[in-house]
Amino acid sequence: MSDKWWHSAVVYQIYPRSFADSNGDGIGDLRGIIEHLDHLEDLGVDVVWLSPIYASPHDDNGYDISDYQAIDPLFGTFDDFDELLAGLHARGMKLVMDLVVNHTSDEHPWFVESASSTQNPKRDWYWWRSPRAGIAPGAHGAEPNNWGSFFSGSAWKLDPASGEYYLHLFSPKQPDLNWENPEVRDAVYAMMNWWLDRGVDGFRMDVINFISKVPSLPDVEVVPGHLFGDGYPYFGQGPRIHEFLHEMHDRVFAGREDRYLTVGEMPGVTVEDAQLFTDQDRAELDMVFQFEHVDLDHGPGGKWDHRDASVLDLKRSFGKWQKGLAAAGWNSLYWNNHDQPRVVSRFGDDGAARHQSATALATVLHLQRGTPYIYQGEELGMTNVPFQGISDFRDIETLNHYSEAVDVLGASPAQVLAALRRTSRDNARTPVQWSTDANAGFTTATPWIQANPNYTEINAAAQRDDPSSVLAYYRALIDLRHREPAISEGSFEMVLPEHPQIFAYTRTLGDRSLLVLVNLTGEPAEYGLPDAAEWVDARLVLTNLPGAPAIGEGHLAPWQALVISR
Repeated sequence: MSDKWWHSAVVYQIYPRSFADSNGDGIGDLRGIIEHLDHLEDLGVDVVWLSPIYASPHDDNGYDISDYQAIDPLFGTFDDFDELLAGLHARGMKLVMDLVVNHTSDEHPWFVESASSTQNPKRDWYWWRSPRAGIAPGAHGAEPNNWGSFFSGSAWKLDPASGEYYLHLFSPKQPDLNWENPEVRDAVYAMMNWWLDRGVDGFRMDVINFISKVPSLPDVEVVPGHLFGDGYPYFGQGPRIHEFLHEMHDRVFAGREDRYLTVGEMPGVTVEDAQLFTDQDRAELDMVFQFEHVDLDHGPGGKWDHRDASVLDLKRSFGKWQKGLAAAGWNSLYWNNHDQPRVVSRFGDDGAARHQSATALATVLHLQRGTPYIYQGEELGMTNVPFQGISDFRDIETLNHYSEAVDVLGASPAQVLAALRRTSRDNARTPVQWSTDANAGFTTATPWIQANPNYTEINAAAQRDDPSSVLAYYRALIDLRHREPAISEGSFEMVLPEHPQIFAYTRTLGDRSLLVLVNLTGEPAEYGLPDAAEWVDARLVLTNLPGAPAIGEGHLAPWQALVISR
């Protein structure tokens, strides 16, 4: 058996501004979380990952941090934080903080100093460069290179006072830190240790594979029809990334690894990269968030260019990662987070089969080898939102894309809005649906973003005591992971790999085997197991459709999930 406690753990992500509002200002806060700790305990989760609660101007909803060692008054005080931490620990849960150190806010004192003078000692804490020769500063093409920002436009912003540009892979209010400078790394490690000393139990590290850049910051090819290029080849898995993460481990976690959880968000990471990052002998990270499966429905034009992702696409992606990290490393398992649309709307059926597809998708995910992550409201089967117009959206990425696509590139507003409704991060950021009270029971005021109108049907109060609810099914999945070593520690083997409807696999530890069979479509599915005789005397462990086809009958109802054991 592994000595890694997080192999059997389940993590729950809280996006604080949308979780629960305790003081009637329309924005979720720490006391709102405290008031719902019983919900988390009843669900059975082991770890809470808290999206940023630090001081921030909130240009990107707190992922632009102006003080890493202060609680934003929007969310509460350190007294509230300490009470939350104590409440989680008293219930046997751990707290993981969001670590955002690829960039800071432009209002962070470090950047304020850096921008104050080209001679300031902190000038080299960020990426400053002169404009291209022969082009007027501020004009298109004067930027130090042709990289685009993830939030549209150039990745460079001109500082008129000095005549130089600074790099921002995200918003202009999120300047990138220069990790080449050892003083930057010293300051980050000191801050991390400060939080661990306060009692937190680890970190989820935002875009941590971007912290090492190729220092020359070279130009890239620009795809026709785009204004800027993708600089990822020069900042994703940069030349010193493994050195930096190993140094972080030594300076922050060494000697106490068994207590803490470290997970790195890594857009674009490959299986081969992840093997290195998560191999425990290398002492870098416990696990990474990879994006392959949530990029499957992105077309050639990126996330706003939708393509259908098939069951085979999903199986091949998950199967590749399971195989790749089987010998060394560990998987993070997720469908949803604050940056992804709701899975039941994305890969399921958010209409008549919402319950069935939500539980089918949950089964596929939670019983694989790895640590499952639940995003707030996922355990209720929350869906995407019927946004009416651009004024309904709040997300900076969404608003910037609409402005660039419509106002600069001349795209059809109706077509752009259709893409936003499907893919916008705001789908994940509407209030958690607690009850049928006004605003889904989230707040007594006007919420910062409107609740999904289907809260009258989909809410925690209606599901809490319903044994047939999505919530009850999530409880059962979590309980199964906790009590079944074959789920937390067993091997993974794909079954029926080319079946176009059924996602099936086994989990085996010693002489104990479980078979997971899930129909991920809205049509009945026929199947034949290659080793059917071995499962003749199998017993039912879990199903999302009681009364549907049983073990060994060779067919599954639409969205049916069966877990059997021998």
